[in-house]
Amino acid sequence: MTTLLLENARLIDPEAGTVSPGWLHIRDGRIAAIGTDEAPQGADEVLDCRGKCLAPGIVDIGVKVCEPGERHKESYASAGRAAAAGGVTTMVTRPDTTPVIDSPEGLEFVARRAQADAPVHVHHMAALTKGRDGREMAEIGFLLDAGAVAFTDCDRVTRNTKVLSRALTYARSLGALVMLHPQEPVLSDGAVATSGKFASLRGLPAVSAMAERMGLDRDIALVEMTGVRAHFDQITTARALPALARAKANGLDVTAGVSIHHLTLNEMDVADYRTFFKVKPPLRAEDDRQAVIEALRNGVIDMISSMHTPQDEESKRLPFEEAASGAVALETLLPAALRLYHSEDLSLPQLFRALSLAPARRLGLDAGRLATGAPADLVLFDPDAPFVLDRFKLQSKSKNTPFDGARMQGRVLATFVAGRRVFGES
Repeated sequence: MTTLLLENARLIDPEAGTVSPGWLHIRDGRIAAIGTDEAPQGADEVLDCRGKCLAPGIVDIGVKVCEPGERHKESYASAGRAAAAGGVTTMVTRPDTTPVIDSPEGLEFVARRAQADAPVHVHHMAALTKGRDGREMAEIGFLLDAGAVAFTDCDRVTRNTKVLSRALTYARSLGALVMLHPQEPVLSDGAVATSGKFASLRGLPAVSAMAERMGLDRDIALVEMTGVRAHFDQITTARALPALARAKANGLDVTAGVSIHHLTLNEMDVADYRTFFKVKPPLRAEDDRQAVIEALRNGVIDMISSMHTPQDEESKRLPFEEAASGAVALETLLPAALRLYHSEDLSLPQLFRALSLAPARRLGLDAGRLATGAPADLVLFDPDAPFVLDRFKLQSKSKNTPFDGARMQGRVLATFVAGRRVFGES
């Protein structure tokens, strides 16, 4: 096997919480050595990083790839290219496709498509209930055997508590991880904004931030009752944070995430009914955004994800209430996250703990680390490079990004998967 030496880099180590100048040596797809002293000689290929940042590749939980059913919105090939261009070396995909991934056969189909077409690692979540309908649990045991890494009904909340409790109990018996969407489904039904002055002035159907707290309270009680390993996909409001902190303090096996859009945008960005800013749950008040950043800083919230949701132009070019929810974010995840670094809200090690290390640990993946023997899944980036985002230059088939035309700071220069460069100039 050829060897690669990445020298003159700023090494971002989320485990140690450090940023240090150094080098990294890759052999046989893994990190063979890493150091801050003089770089070794004799590598087959040497790349001078010129003082730019080298970090573990991003592990992104909650990516929607629209195969099967809506390949015109996103395929594994296009999502894989977008991931590589965004420094994402592992995608963890959602099962909310058409049809839903709720059987071993469906899971095997998408696994084959991903292996054939995507240049990055891909792991798959499967539905918790059949059809995500909340009436009958899916074949969790068979799906685990087929390779599912977690189970979720995505944003379709199971209203029948008995069905959900039985599914969680069964998942607990198999040691499976379940991802839950904390939202009170009746209150939030039809809402496209968060209750408050802004939504009232715009005349938009809105939901109180308490709906997230109510949904979280119910789900925490079920987690406590069943003992299941649980991950809450998006915590976006200040009102939900005390309940989450108590659950962790009480020893429940729970983690939580937040989307990059809720970390970097607020309800005011909807402005004149801009549908590219319509996401689920809706964008929150600035006080909520600041509270979530603080929760990420102190560890109450564990990870950041893109919640990549491609929608075609026809789905978005509609009145705000009728437009589809969601935004693409694989390629914009890192530069958007770097806004928090430039605003001094989070350090680079804190960012990559949330982007790489925490999601890898939660899923039991050998990734997210800069350490000897770890997989050489890496991203080389310049955190200070400015650019204006042009959505038509994104690798995703769908172009529904809220950052179109935005001034951003931070470019991915190269992405490596198992030591092989999948993005960047050679």
